[in-house]
Amino acid sequence: MNAIIIQQPGGPEVLQLRQQPKPSCAPHQVLIKVHAAGINRPDVLMRQGKYAASGDVTGLVPGLELAGIVEACGADAARWKPGDAVCALLPAGGYAEYAVVDARHCLPVPRGVKMVEAAALPETVFTVWHNVFQRGALQAGETLLVHGGSSGIGTTAIQLAKSLGCRVAVTAGDDAKCEACRQLGADWAINYKTEDFEDVLRAEGVDVVLDMVGGEYTAKNLRLLKDDGRLVFINAMQGAAAEFNALEVMRRRLHITGSTLRPRSDDFKAALAAEVEKHVWPLLTANKFWPVIYTTFPLAEAMAAHQLMESSAHVGKIVLRVAE
Repeated sequence: MNAIIIQQPGGPEVLQLRQQPKPSCAPHQVLIKVHAAGINRPDVLMRQGKYAASGDVTGLVPGLELAGIVEACGADAARWKPGDAVCALLPAGGYAEYAVVDARHCLPVPRGVKMVEAAALPETVFTVWHNVFQRGALQAGETLLVHGGSSGIGTTAIQLAKSLGCRVAVTAGDDAKCEACRQLGADWAINYKTEDFEDVLRAEGVDVVLDMVGGEYTAKNLRLLKDDGRLVFINAMQGAAAEFNALEVMRRRLHITGSTLRPRSDDFKAALAAEVEKHVWPLLTANKFWPVIYTTFPLAEAMAAHQLMESSAHVGKIVLRVAE
């Protein structure tokens, strides 16, 4: 089968199309003929050898999410049968014509959702649901601040929070991205290159911050939080180190947390998949949430897809087309 492999840790050019053996599934797995695979920021870190628990990535097939058709099922994968259309979360292996996945980490492709759209769901939705609604405990009527509002994570967080009755503020890098966020429902869209988000939101305050920036944003985020507010980290693109007033955290009972998804146990991911199917899949079928697709690339052009991801010029998700 055709697959993209990481020749060695490095830039986008290390992604190469190669022939690989077609995998076979263990008893708890399903074999999926991949139609599309989502591109995510952790894929870039994995390619660079910097992602949490990635280890030696030489020869690895990247890709944390996919959509396709079940071709074979292991003896313990009772829910699925050949021919089922599924999307799935996986630790690696999505950039290929075939992939094996823990059967519990698959979800049915919702009615009316195309394969390219379904491939953009698992990594992003799992991440947002766990960090915003489980760890961040966002409730109806509260205010969420999302940094990187035009990213795949951001566009997902905006829609899910709005669909559940929350107010949403976002930061983004230009006016066009800010307008795209407003079109998705953001109540505040702040161009961080021309405005200080702390100044804009100081009077309002926020209940939960979803942060992928870190660095100097950390102290600002904490100052914006209302009493009992929650700051949730999913990345630290500006740097992991930060200074903040610990006494204020104590006085206002602030919560600082965060997570990375890939190193979590298979049982944890299975439980999270069940929660996502219960709470998010009905929003898809009711047209209250939809993945935002910026563009697609054929599998062989994974390098170009990663170059676009690193440019941050996109709004929403970038997806590889594997099978038409």
